[in-house]
Amino acid sequence: FLEEADEVIARISAATGAKALEADLHFLKGAALNLGFADFAALCQDGERRAAAGDTGVDLNQVGACYHASKQALQAGQDQANAA
Repeated sequence: FLEEADEVIARISAATGAKALEADLHFLKGAALNLGFADFAALCQDGERRAAAGDTGVDLNQVGACYHASKQALQAGQDQANAA
């Protein structure tokens, strides 16, 4: 999931149009839910709804920052579990 999510985060853009943005945010929301990233999933869901209504003004910097923070927290938890 993380590799695919990394790819989407790297390419996501409002310039591709509302439908593509909606699809990317939908994918990211699903990945976030599978990984337990509740805050990131909520942010993606909000953006997905906005894009579905034709609004491409989603703050993609916030989406990216939240994803990277969630990923770092997951990796830190894995490191702690591996050290135990």
